[in-house]
Amino acid sequence: MAVARHLHFGRAAAELHIAQPVLSRQIRALEQELHTTLLVRDRRRTELTEAGCRLLADAVPLLRSADALRRRVVQAGRFVVAFMPGLIVTDAVRRLAAAHPGLTVDVLRTTWADQTEVLHDGRADVGYLRLPVDERGLTVRPLFTEPRVVVVPREHRLAGKESTGIADLAGEHLLQDPAAVPEWRGSASPIRYAAVEEKLEHVAAGRGVAILPLSTAQFYTRQDLAHVRIDDIPDNQVALAWRPGRRDALVDEFTELAAGA
Repeated sequence: MAVARHLHFGRAAAELHIAQPVLSRQIRALEQELHTTLLVRDRRRTELTEAGCRLLADAVPLLRSADALRRRVVQAGRFVVAFMPGLIVTDAVRRLAAAHPGLTVDVLRTTWADQTEVLHDGRADVGYLRLPVDERGLTVRPLFTEPRVVVVPREHRLAGKESTGIADLAGEHLLQDPAAVPEWRGSASPIRYAAVEEKLEHVAAGRGVAILPLSTAQFYTRQDLAHVRIDDIPDNQVALAWRPGRRDALVDEFTELAAGA
């Protein structure tokens, strides 16, 4: 992967902190094991063959799965539940811990950017997701929906209204990843901030608005902010997700606890 990334043996060897001849020998050994040529190399350049391109594409998820497996082995006796801001997971977590006194049940707060990544890389066993997400490589089970609201400064023209529409926000700056608000397409350009707390600070300063699930807005209630329901966009879908290759009784048990919470 290092050689494919750099397309240069010298730079790849430097990144890996090994001698270039050693790296060349390792690549040749890999090609002999696979009975195919992965790289074409001359004095001017290094290129991937078709087989090399295929190996690179498949190596990324393979290595990620290996890293995830390593974490799960190290974390034996520990079960990690990831959750997005505003979601309360306490009941299901407590019930799982009570059913298994020798098990450490931890929680991990995620963001829009890493809510699926923590499942793929093994940091979490299950995760409460806010859809939409890339569901490839995951089993996703819907749990519930909740309204979405726009968060504005207390003195904003919409503050105090019972509801509004997405068209009323066309002139505003969106302070988040637009993928979280697909209905925003065609409106003003977004400004991205990852953490909810950071978004709300900028909203309070009058730099734009944020569209959040109702529970998130309520969790971060502030006197200098107001939230107004958006009545013409779909509710936010909350789901539970995990890696489908896992035949873990704890995952099955927690899924049932979460569905009944």
